[in-house]
Amino acid sequence: MISAKDIAQLREKTGLGMMECKKALTEADGDETRAMEILRKRGATKAASKAERKTCAGVIESYVHDGKIGVLVEVLAETDFVVRNDDFKAFIHDIALHIAAAAPKYVSESDVPSEEIDKEKEALLGQDDLRGKPAEIAEKIVEGRLKKFKQEICLLDQPFIKDPDKTIGELLIALVAKTGEKIVISRFVRYQLGQ
Repeated sequence: MISAKDIAQLREKTGLGMMECKKALTEADGDETRAMEILRKRGATKAASKAERKTCAGVIESYVHDGKIGVLVEVLAETDFVVRNDDFKAFIHDIALHIAAAAPKYVSESDVPSEEIDKEKEALLGQDDLRGKPAEIAEKIVEGRLKKFKQEICLLDQPFIKDPDKTIGELLIALVAKTGEKIVISRFVRYQLGQ
């Protein structure tokens, strides 16, 4: 039997509705950790189902760090209601802060020009530690390094600076699940003094 206290604790941790938390706890046989994983997976599914919706509202957030780094980030949602929500405001501020600290170049992997990927792959293939290795092994090593390279330059793939166990993409999916609307980090610009 799932108690009201268990449901309340899960709601507090996730910010999701009572019935959703109760269903997840029931499915997880009362195990809160498993219930959170179930909710996380459902959130990803819900986010994917909202991918085709239009985003007509949004906010541009600015952040300046010590007068030396400045960030402008545009985050869009479906309605003004979500844009005025405290969770949305906290999210967009955290994203601006993250961009200032982590200096991504692109929002997502699809934004990276193929020429940049090809250039990086060529440079990786020429590294000394790959010489003499069989071609298929060298290719796998390069693919792994390319994945790491993309994580370094793509905002959605980067570990969040305040919680490195989660990526920015995972935070976005959680917010979509919580608000019930499509939310998109559409673009950003980062300025650094002298660059």
